[in-house]
Amino acid sequence: MTAILFGLAAGLVYGWVLKPSGPGYAEPASLREDYKTDVVLMTAEIFADDAELSAAVDRLETLDKSQPPLRLVQQAILTGQELGYARADIETLARLFQALQTAFPEINEAAP
Repeated sequence: MTAILFGLAAGLVYGWVLKPSGPGYAEPASLREDYKTDVVLMTAEIFADDAELSAAVDRLETLDKSQPPLRLVQQAILTGQELGYARADIETLARLFQALQTAFPEINEAAP
């Protein structure tokens, strides 16, 4: 019994004091495609409520700086259709896509 308690205590001291693992951080761009699509959908839902397009663009740029926001929404629409998202969700994404195309022509030009 003493050996078990000693081993448990030694393991805790080693794991928490001597060699603790630091907090992990993953870049949002490294998310799986389905999770990225969920984030873009949440951004589109927020945009549907508050109509703050610049805030939506900021959220999308936080998700992945390597792609223009318009491309992220376009990819989310395609992935959402593949994953069987509800029609209302696809329409919400499409409204954000249309707003981005209309309001920010420089974003539209940046999309390949």
